[in-house]
Amino acid sequence: MFSTAVDIALIVAIAAVTVAVIALIGFKLARSSRDLGSEAELATYTTLHTAGLAAPFLRTGLSPAGAGKAARYLREMLGSSDLVITDESSMLAWEGTHGPREEEAMALARKVLDSGRTQVFRKPRLAVPGADLRENPETEAVFSPIQVQDRVVGTVGAYTEHVGASLVRAANEVAGWVATQIELAELDASRTLLMEAEVRALRAQISPHFIYNSLNAIASYILTDPVRARELVIEFADFTRYSFRRHGDFTTVAEELTSIDRYLLLERARFGERLKVSLQIGPEVLSTVIPFLSLQPLVENAVRHGLEAKEGTGHITITAHDAGAYAVVTIEDDGVGMDPEHLRQVLAGHTEGDHVGLRNVDSRLRQVYGDEHGLVVETAPGQGTLITMRVPKFQPDNLV
Repeated sequence: MFSTAVDIALIVAIAAVTVAVIALIGFKLARSSRDLGSEAELATYTTLHTAGLAAPFLRTGLSPAGAGKAARYLREMLGSSDLVITDESSMLAWEGTHGPREEEAMALARKVLDSGRTQVFRKPRLAVPGADLRENPETEAVFSPIQVQDRVVGTVGAYTEHVGASLVRAANEVAGWVATQIELAELDASRTLLMEAEVRALRAQISPHFIYNSLNAIASYILTDPVRARELVIEFADFTRYSFRRHGDFTTVAEELTSIDRYLLLERARFGERLKVSLQIGPEVLSTVIPFLSLQPLVENAVRHGLEAKEGTGHITITAHDAGAYAVVTIEDDGVGMDPEHLRQVLAGHTEGDHVGLRNVDSRLRQVYGDEHGLVVETAPGQGTLITMRVPKFQPDNLV
């Protein structure tokens, strides 16, 4: 009897503990749910997170590889059994529970491509002769156009058992989101082309003025100092080889400074003792990546517009030092300087053929790093010019 009472008490105690544990777990789950926010907030977060996972695969444009990787995230966003992405002529990706059927998908997509409007298809597999609905049970689909500006460049199609108004709206939103990613990809491509064009402009600027003066300086040494002339020819060849190289939008501070050293060596052959140069370079910033031809034009600007018009000796000081997450490079001359208002007009692009290199470098720095990383120029008539460039040291996307 006593044993039975003990057993009953033990059972009651175990039951009580079990209830307490369940209650504690329930409390924690309820609290966790509250921490995540309401159902609407959780749904918003999930959608944005899924879109973020898909975005990188479309930032290079509408391609089979990118569409194939993004498709599963887009299908998750729409909650459809199958999802297809097409361009103007072919199916790029199919994601879902059934195998890809390009002929059928393109038959539907072409109607949307031609009309430019979202369309709902009932029993879409009937669009293809011989289609077997018993093997493909879903019978409805919605296709939405991917419209970039005034062009329909593709479609997003979602297959499900029943297409309702909410799925139509969702498909339109997803197609619009895909279009935005493609526009961003085209913008990136345009920016790259613009940077290449600006580098070509800098090369064109270097070519006529500098080459003519350098060759004249070299010619002056041929009879009087042939060894010096030969050395200058080698430096000239190395400088032009670097300036006109065909690969890479980026270089390092070290490579740019090497090119500047060759440039100044050639200029000193022309100016003689009139040109003095001081360097203060921190070795920790030599490997910092910077846009190609971003320092040499600033030094050339100091020589051409600062010292050529100045009587007597001109002094250029080049510094590069570490500033935490940034590398700071300065180029200073004690030349004639310029009016600050004229400088603003130059940087705004309101002057023709004047300080092209200065404006070009400022524009490219802003394109690559943002407006806060444009050139800082301090100058006044008769007071020389100080140019400061500040770039991030860590740039995983910019490769030499």
